[in-house]
Amino acid sequence: MNHPVFSIAVIMERRALANRWQAQTWEAIGIVADPGDAATPRLLLQDDTRAQWLHGGFELKLYRDEAENYYLNLSAAQPCVFVVWRMEEDLAVPKFVTVSYGEAARFMDASEQVDNVPMPRDMGDWLGDFVNQHYKPEPKRRSRPPSFKGAKRG
Repeated sequence: MNHPVFSIAVIMERRALANRWQAQTWEAIGIVADPGDAATPRLLLQDDTRAQWLHGGFELKLYRDEAENYYLNLSAAQPCVFVVWRMEEDLAVPKFVTVSYGEAARFMDASEQVDNVPMPRDMGDWLGDFVNQHYKPEPKRRSRPPSFKGAKRG
């Protein structure tokens, strides 16, 4: 199967903290279409309180066996993109992006740093088309609890 791909870049932000134990914090704050110059992270802005870096070269690939997890993401109040990142020297570097609740949960279970950012509408439409084509919910089966099996009504 040919896997649909959406090329993106991740924006990471470093914010200064007024905290005696931690001087700064990092988080993924957004995604944009990949500008195509992914060779090195690019500083977007910097002032006294924050700095933002653009990291390109990421591809969101969709897989049929994750269709239910994509559906769960789309049915949430705010669909999102999950960004897995690690510190490398003094820079937070994204390592993986996904729109699957299951994949994100597996990374969190492995103690990875995972942030979520809002999913752009065009990506939501693209993902929705994939989910509509490949996700077929299991029919709900109602079964009687074991305590009712064999009971006869008189």
